Amino acid sequence: MDYKLDMSVMLAIHQALRRDLERLGRITAKPDGDPARLLRAAAGWEHFKTFLVAHHTAEDETLWPPLRAAVAGNADQVALADALEEEHSVLEPLLVAIDAAAADPGDGHWRLGDFIDELITKLSAHLAHEETDGFALIDAALTPEQWQRFGARNGQLVLPEAANYLPWLLNGLDQETLDALTGRFPPPLVAAYREQWASAYAARDVWKGQ
Repeated sequence: MDYKLDMSVMLAIHQALRRDLERLGRITAKPDGDPARLLRAAAGWEHFKTFLVAHHTAEDETLWPPLRAAVAGNADQVALADALEEEHSVLEPLLVAIDAAAADPGDGHWRLGDFIDELITKLSAHLAHEETDGFALIDAALTPEQWQRFGARNGQLVLPEAANYLPWLLNGLDQETLDALTGRFPPPLVAAYREQWASAYAARDVWKGQ
């Protein structure tokens, strides 16, 4: 679908989150591994949590409120905005539950897989809901200035982790998509990504081979 607003970074964030959900699924599916130990050792899990929470914080602060105000006269559209925001509320508690299970030397191992399965199911459904229904509403209701304000807030929240964020976001993309996306970021950050951050991130193996 064609949008008047530039959804490319939003879609890249969704793709990066889905990519990490697949890695989480592989960790719990390993028949000869210790999922809790693997998760505790994976910097990728910390990045996933940090960037998911930052993204949803930016949405809660600067996306849903103006969207809800813009569609205030349409009950069905308000309900959609409310539903998309409400879906966030179940995700952060799951991150906490996964960490608690991974740190529990007793029966945490048994709970961990269930919590990760629930996270994969609920976050995947939320991303699909945004793309299927939310994007069209956002595109129709928000001004370019409001959309840019949301993007700026997301950037502000991840800026302290820029050396990890850009490699995380851009990991695994084809060259055409990579070139298009890097044009959306400040040139000094893109230069740092190309000259230092991408190679350093790859060398760290943040998912320990998963």
